[in-house]
Amino acid sequence: MRTADVVVIGGGIHGCSTALHLALRGLKPIVVEKDYAGRHASGVNAGGVRQLARHVAEIPLSISSMAIWERIEELVGDDCGFDCHGTVLVAESEEELAGFRARVEDLHLRGFSHEELIGRAELKRLVPAVSDYCPGGVVSRRDGAADPFRTTQAFRRRAVEKGAEVIEGVRVTGLVRAGSVWRVETSDGPIEAPKVVNAAGAWADRIAAMLGEPVPLEVIAPMLMVSSRVPPFIQPVVILRGRKLSFKQLANGTVVIGGGHLATPFRDENRTVLDWSKLTASARTVWELFPVMREATIVRAWAGIEARMIDDIPVVGPSSTSEGVYHQFGFSAHGFQLGPGTGAMMAELIATGATNVPIDGLGIGRFAAR
Repeated sequence: MRTADVVVIGGGIHGCSTALHLALRGLKPIVVEKDYAGRHASGVNAGGVRQLARHVAEIPLSISSMAIWERIEELVGDDCGFDCHGTVLVAESEEELAGFRARVEDLHLRGFSHEELIGRAELKRLVPAVSDYCPGGVVSRRDGAADPFRTTQAFRRRAVEKGAEVIEGVRVTGLVRAGSVWRVETSDGPIEAPKVVNAAGAWADRIAAMLGEPVPLEVIAPMLMVSSRVPPFIQPVVILRGRKLSFKQLANGTVVIGGGHLATPFRDENRTVLDWSKLTASARTVWELFPVMREATIVRAWAGIEARMIDDIPVVGPSSTSEGVYHQFGFSAHGFQLGPGTGAMMAELIATGATNVPIDGLGIGRFAAR
């Protein structure tokens, strides 16, 4: 019988981050991953490290996570490819810019100052290649990007170095209370621990259902593509809201293009089917917004399986039905940046029973009425 202080279900960036921070607090966590760390969303996302354009409920987590990103090498022994050139949300019309202005003003009234409204001149300074018709936008200057698979592996590696155990290729098949501990049934035998973290990503609803906590989780597969190399022309990550786009140039000159268009996921088969018509729409948006890209070609496209909640914000915090169980899933295609900070917060919550980072509005109880 394996035993642990905490069983973490799921070996993505969130599961590995939580395991590392638990180990740093002197606890013994075991991570159970059905494939391998970073196999799904955590290893194949666009790598955006952004505070910009987040739901108000997750901004405190995002801010605390950014503080960790800025010392990521100190924490995990790898800089994770993190660079800090900002994220720019581009407005494509005066009407859209007015909407951005209202949001920024509201955030400032709430005490959040990371989003800054900019006009055409500053937009062109930050993103010289953007089309002239764009009147301005919003910038978060501390934001950046990192290598998602490298980052997940760095957290996994450092967690193991600090005393965590990571079991890969093993599925969780049951979760039951056994006296004072939880018995996590797996395809490799049971594990007992007083605490459990459900960080199972697109499979987390099945773990929640074992606890009598059904949730409206949708399995999605955001698509990405990468271009041929072009001369350096952009440093910040660029995103749109009217049309779906995220856009960044890597150090080797290639450009990663994403933004939310979805493939068809088959989670029980670990595969996705790309939607080439939607990828064409993304390519057309890039063609219109950045004339410099009109001679580039698309080299490769892919998609990762992940979970989206009905309200597009994650489920973070204690179970509403089962003492000793905590949820950490449903990051709705924007969870990569939150991984370091959410892991630290979750370890604090488990170890001390409280957290200094507000997570109001993120609990699983918000779905009880459904």
